Amino acid sequence: MSLSVLMRFSTLLFAFVSVWSIAGVAVAQAQERYTLSGYVRGGASRERLPGASVAVPSLVAGATADSTGFYSLRLPAGRHQVVISFIGYETQTRDLTLTHNQRLSFTLPESSNTLGEVVVEASGTLEQKLQTTQMSVERLTSKEAKLLPALFGEVDLLKTLQLKPGVQNGGEGTSGLFVRGGSSDQNLVLVDDAVVYNPNHLFGLFSVFNPDAVQSVDLYKGGFPAQYGGRLSSVIDVKLREGNNQKFVTSGGIGLISSRLTVEGPIVKDKGSFILSGRRTYFDVFTRQINKLNEGNVDYNPIPDYYFYDFNAKGNYKLGEKDQVFLSGYYGRDIFGFNSQGGFNFNFSWGNTVGAARWNHVFNKRLYLNTTASYTRYQYGITNALDQFSFNLSSDIQDLALRTDLDYTPNDRHAFKFGAQLISHDFGVGRLQAGSGDGSLNLGSDVGYTGQEGGLYASDNFKATDKLQLDYGLRLTGFRSGSDAYGGIEPRASARYSLTPKTSIKGSYALMYQYVHLVTNSGATLPTDIWYPSRLSVKPQRSQQAAAGVSFLLGDGKYLLTNEVYYKWSQNQVDFKDGAQLFVNPDLDQEFLFGKGWAYGNELYLEKKSGRTTGWVGYTLSWSKRQFLPQRGTTGINEGRVFYPNYDRRHNITVVLLHQLTERLNLTGSFVYTTGNATTLPSGRFNVQDVFGGDLSVAPIYPDRNSFRLAPYNRLDLGLVWKLKPNRWFPESDLTFSVYNAYNRRNPYFVYFDQVKNEATGQVLNYRARQVSLFPTIPAVTYNFKF
Repeated sequence: MSLSVLMRFSTLLFAFVSVWSIAGVAVAQAQERYTLSGYVRGGASRERLPGASVAVPSLVAGATADSTGFYSLRLPAGRHQVVISFIGYETQTRDLTLTHNQRLSFTLPESSNTLGEVVVEASGTLEQKLQTTQMSVERLTSKEAKLLPALFGEVDLLKTLQLKPGVQNGGEGTSGLFVRGGSSDQNLVLVDDAVVYNPNHLFGLFSVFNPDAVQSVDLYKGGFPAQYGGRLSSVIDVKLREGNNQKFVTSGGIGLISSRLTVEGPIVKDKGSFILSGRRTYFDVFTRQINKLNEGNVDYNPIPDYYFYDFNAKGNYKLGEKDQVFLSGYYGRDIFGFNSQGGFNFNFSWGNTVGAARWNHVFNKRLYLNTTASYTRYQYGITNALDQFSFNLSSDIQDLALRTDLDYTPNDRHAFKFGAQLISHDFGVGRLQAGSGDGSLNLGSDVGYTGQEGGLYASDNFKATDKLQLDYGLRLTGFRSGSDAYGGIEPRASARYSLTPKTSIKGSYALMYQYVHLVTNSGATLPTDIWYPSRLSVKPQRSQQAAAGVSFLLGDGKYLLTNEVYYKWSQNQVDFKDGAQLFVNPDLDQEFLFGKGWAYGNELYLEKKSGRTTGWVGYTLSWSKRQFLPQRGTTGINEGRVFYPNYDRRHNITVVLLHQLTERLNLTGSFVYTTGNATTLPSGRFNVQDVFGGDLSVAPIYPDRNSFRLAPYNRLDLGLVWKLKPNRWFPESDLTFSVYNAYNRRNPYFVYFDQVKNEATGQVLNYRARQVSLFPTIPAVTYNFKF
């Protein structure tokens, strides 16, 4: 190569590098990015709105406000149009020029016609649901739930969640949730980060959540974020309202079986607020009057007294620009009493006590901290008395917990979360006191354990490309009870890939451990169920779940169609051997049997959220199976053969519609169809001769466990919300009419057998199955007010 050619090549190379360097500097300057962050608040109350959307449509970029209403968004320098939206509030558009890191909070006015626009859906807009990496999650607000028809007119947030794919109910009218083939104790229920162990009133007919006190409920069915742990099947994360920090407001409602009242207002305007909310049923007001009128009537059987009440309180105060503290609490009790004229008295009470204190600190626009200390106690007590003899049985569980969560957003591609949690458990498995009034008999027993549970986690939401987004993390958990200790590593991962602007595919995987177990010998969650720790011979439950799905935006973005498939496999599932002694048993470990389970299915979901008619249609095809092999000197369960638990459902269809008839009238309806419960019924009977030559007795012959299906369950509920004209005393009020089970379907609750006898001889000829149903058509009306 000649010297002249080499010099020309060197000159061209230098020029190329110079131009590239100058272009690189220009590109770097043009793409310099800054952080836009702040809080999203709503309405005159200026309450923070978890799940609110902050988006820049031109960049196809956005963020969802977290549980405190805080958002953080990295944007290139320059002029942008920012769109802020939340369900039930008017969308706001702001133009801004970003030249530095900026703190900007938004306040959305309440929609003047919220009734026509709301629908129960996951957080954010349909476009955000399409783009987020999180799958298998639903968000519900109390404002949305109040529009749907309800049993006795009593709005119930957990019952509304039963209308979502992958969620089964525990039976007619119950608020229990069975999520993707899991049992009821495998749901982690949190209220402001504090655990609630029994979220039910009235033997499971209603939940403990007063809708007037609740801001939002998030249900995670799979792909669990790393900050959650301790249960296998779902997370139900309830956030309470903060209260109006601008003015004092009173609201409430008068219903068929209960009334409620809420008072809220500022502690110091714009710096702090409070909310107090309570409700009470009044079954007992009527039953006591009926019993009183029949006093002295020897043929009269008194009606039991029953009522429940609950009370919620929350306060918050801003200590400065970077610090805010929150205090929240819940107290609720169910009271059941029966006093017969023959001297037999039976009293039963149960309930939860929950308290939480949280400190929120913002270090800077990219880093903030939440630290929460909480106390939880669930307890029940049974008192029996007959003449001079009394019998008392009680049990409880208490938790003291401390958790801290750190959020760090270094740039627009990464969002890190770190945290730690420590829980001290105190299990009162059973306390028994019995004695006679004359002192001839006195006995007592007390069985209890302690346990410590801990967890560490880290996760990252990584925007790899414009089309690919990943969310991955790791959770380290451990548990100790006495000298027994367990631990585990729980990986979590989810991903979203955008095939087109209107189509995305998603996948997730999660491994979970559960160290506390619900001791129950029934399919439904009863107040007398006992929580029990993992110990030497009671290993923690473990499950893994993988899910995949595809989502489509249809009809110019008005509809979202999703289809998800999941497979979950579990180990160390807990059940009990036949004849197990569950109460006040110091050796309860020996009553357990352990097995494995599988659950898999397909969930199809179509929703619409704009226009005069909104709603959704969901269909779930699913299987849930269990197997308990012979162990501990038993034949296992079902002699080791695979069986279906009673909450297994093959088909589940839900249809929910909300239609705006006029500006003041809204018609709502919901339809449910599910395969009947799996149950065990005798397939025949045989005669047994008494060994001493006495009378013959009849013994049933039972086939495999849960080999029989009850009739399918289906129900139509209708509702009408009539928004009344404002007046001097009540600027906001409405009448909500509802009809539960509109076509009077007699759905099976359980089946029993009675004898068919020969009328002449009294000889038993046969046995006839009888179905028991709970609820016929039930109309209800509720008056809601606010002033």
